[in-house]
Amino acid sequence: MAGLSAPINIDEIATGLSRRIHEVMAGHVANVPDQIALVEDGASWSYRDLDRRVTEIAAVLSSLGVRAGDRMIIVSENGIALAGLLLATSRLDAWAIVANPRLSARELDQIRDHSGARRMFFSASLSKEAAAHASRLGAEIRHLGPLRDIGVGPLNENAIAEPVESDPAKQVAVLIYTSGTTGTPKGVMLSHDNLLISAKTTALIRKMDRDDKIYLVLPISHIVGVSLLIMTLMVGGTARMVSKYDPAAAAKAIADEGVTILNGVPATYQRLLEYKSISGVQQLARGSLRLIAVAGAPLDLNLKSRVEKEFGLPLLNGYGITECSPGISGVRFDAPRSDQAVGTLLPGVEGRIRTIDGIPTSKGDVGELHVRGRNVMLGYYRAPELTAKVIDSEGWFNTGDLARFDGDCLYIVGRTKEMIIRSGFNVYPAEVEAVLSSHKDVVQSAVVGRAADGNEEIVGFVQLLPGSLMTPADLMNFIGPQLTSYKRPSEIIVLDALPATSTGKILKHKLAESLRGEALPAQTAPIR
Repeated sequence: MAGLSAPINIDEIATGLSRRIHEVMAGHVANVPDQIALVEDGASWSYRDLDRRVTEIAAVLSSLGVRAGDRMIIVSENGIALAGLLLATSRLDAWAIVANPRLSARELDQIRDHSGARRMFFSASLSKEAAAHASRLGAEIRHLGPLRDIGVGPLNENAIAEPVESDPAKQVAVLIYTSGTTGTPKGVMLSHDNLLISAKTTALIRKMDRDDKIYLVLPISHIVGVSLLIMTLMVGGTARMVSKYDPAAAAKAIADEGVTILNGVPATYQRLLEYKSISGVQQLARGSLRLIAVAGAPLDLNLKSRVEKEFGLPLLNGYGITECSPGISGVRFDAPRSDQAVGTLLPGVEGRIRTIDGIPTSKGDVGELHVRGRNVMLGYYRAPELTAKVIDSEGWFNTGDLARFDGDCLYIVGRTKEMIIRSGFNVYPAEVEAVLSSHKDVVQSAVVGRAADGNEEIVGFVQLLPGSLMTPADLMNFIGPQLTSYKRPSEIIVLDALPATSTGKILKHKLAESLRGEALPAQTAPIR
């Protein structure tokens, strides 16, 4: 089918766009310096504070040997300190890598080694997991200008700085790691222009302005959190920083703190409704909420209906991926839908549907979704061959997702890649399989997803050496320390043999089918 695009001129949207992500606050510093930019439990920074303190943090980072073109890892939950470090990294023209503190030692070390990071920084006071990583890696706890109790890792003398590009479309702002289908880290290079154009288009369709206060609970270690922070500062609004999701705290903030926008994954809303039920509250207070949005996993229509009834607002479904900064499409709040559509393409984003072999499909048919626009990543860091597999010579990026268009409305119907989306986090089976198969008693393993209450669970299948006395519970204990919580299987199933072709290729679809009804003889251990 022919390409489809939103009927808004992207050049008009891009007019006046900043060159770097830290510059989005400049106009607000001049015009509304006392407006609150960032707030967390017990602290807040105005735009004047933010501007001054980002400059101070950047100076300290420079004194610690962080140079333009260096990769810098920030291990932190959402908080003012993380925002300050991220924007200061931009000010230095270094590349920020925000890492979830709940990553295992193996996962974090892989990112450090692959990126060749110059230094690592840890928000030790904000997160016990970050403090543990800081201790393990020999970080010194110190003050960084206005920031207190930041772990400063050793300087990597062998780090090589990347060239600095004055063009915001060529200069990398953030490097976001996904484990990839190979089970090894893939660093998604997103430029300043990628982030700025994506944030601005989303802010535009949401009609955001300085009166908005966003409840920023989605982690900034993932692209959605980064984008939400940037778009909030871009419009002069307030970002309410939330380090860990607590539905009771979220309900209270919505009721009492003037929150106007809530973004979440389906599990965010599911847990809010569970809190309401357990607490005996008659109805959750809507407060000042004007917009609620969801993305990151398939949306159950029953959950959508319940949330909409609770808040009296449409729950707006959207679709995006890390490689696209992340926005691709979204349901507009002035044109809500009752189905599972993910809306129309964002301004400046083109889309087309192709068969697996790259042949155009007939109108309305399902195929792989390819997209093109200024939001598409520069590529995978230090992996040109992987980049070439997903971005063609004309700039079309193959999402690997199966989709169809009904008019200009997009529907995601499945994934050609094996990625599992658990509570909004991407989980690649190959990584989990690599950890399972590293056990000396495991002959082979396979990991598949299983639908569960609007979310996806991870189920691991293993074949053990003959005579092995290993149990599923033993395997859970083995993999637990090596995988962050959202990557751990909900269940491990031991089979005498995994179904396979004559060439030995595991038939994962057979395993998935067994989870939907046809039982296989097995031992199982659900995680608790």
